[in-house]
Amino acid sequence: MKKPKILFVTPSFQSFITNDIQILSENHEVVVNSYSWRNKRLAPLFLVQQFFFVLRNILSIKFIFISFGGYWSFFPTLLGKIFGKPAFIVLHGTDCASIPELNYGSLRIPILKWVCKKSYEWATCLFPVSASLVKTENDYFVKGNRIKNGFQHHFPEIKTEYHIIPNGLDIEFWQAEEKVQREEKSFLTVMSADQFVLKGGDLICDMAGKFPDCRFYFAGLDAPKNQYDLPENIFFLGKLKPAQLKSLYSKIRFYFQLSVFEGFGCALCEAMLCGCIPIGSKVNILPDIIGQSGYLIEHRDPELLQTLMNKALISKENNRLERIARERIVSDYPLENRKKQLLSYLPH
Repeated sequence: MKKPKILFVTPSFQSFITNDIQILSENHEVVVNSYSWRNKRLAPLFLVQQFFFVLRNILSIKFIFISFGGYWSFFPTLLGKIFGKPAFIVLHGTDCASIPELNYGSLRIPILKWVCKKSYEWATCLFPVSASLVKTENDYFVKGNRIKNGFQHHFPEIKTEYHIIPNGLDIEFWQAEEKVQREEKSFLTVMSADQFVLKGGDLICDMAGKFPDCRFYFAGLDAPKNQYDLPENIFFLGKLKPAQLKSLYSKIRFYFQLSVFEGFGCALCEAMLCGCIPIGSKVNILPDIIGQSGYLIEHRDPELLQTLMNKALISKENNRLERIARERIVSDYPLENRKKQLLSYLPH
């Protein structure tokens, strides 16, 4: 029997997005719509192209599945509403946030905020990957200054149905490689260049100077061009493929997730599955992911982080935490869980 056709709209192809494509491809013919939306100059052209693409396909599809709210979600949800085709938006993080101090969050830009609002209103259902994308607040960035975010905080009038469906990890692939010895005093973080401050890259560089006998690895970016006096124990590895990342996770002892805002934290989960001990900020879903398997920092404070690292480095519990970290993700965030939840809410 011929598979029903669906439209999958995405601005990018991170692993958590390709996972969803694979899940949906099992029972559907997936038509992918994607453009280089990062190129802001071409965004008007992409909108025109997308409008006609969706219009051309709308009658033959069963539903529309959109990853991230943004400019790319406007016409698919509008046309879905007009033609009676269900539209579902997965909310990942930046599409529920506004942190102007860090130039982070789609909702800090007035026109993009309006586009997201209309998309969320027109959607059949929203699928945030964590409860913190519905509503959250914390004072991690500046102690005493509580920052509020989440789509219900920014758009309290929106009544669209939503269901929280966490991301899922391939627990068979993400496991420590055998016969790889861990570097005891090693720390890793994964981020892109434009996330450097958002995810605490500057804090980590500061710690490298205070812990000269430790090694600090950055994956996902090259050395920042404006940083000329970095300590010699910092290593920038650039973008790595999944197999390379797995090898790296297998030899590193601690993983940093020092985000000011984090919708989920897939790289954190990958690292934990490979036995890295997490050191994370007390924001969004991160305390729930880490639980008792690692360490949490209350505020973005170098002294607090230094104290926490000293504690972690001398802990006699590290071998136990390594095991607990993997068990936690295997239990709470396997890809199969996401698959079951997604398919239960989508049209059959």
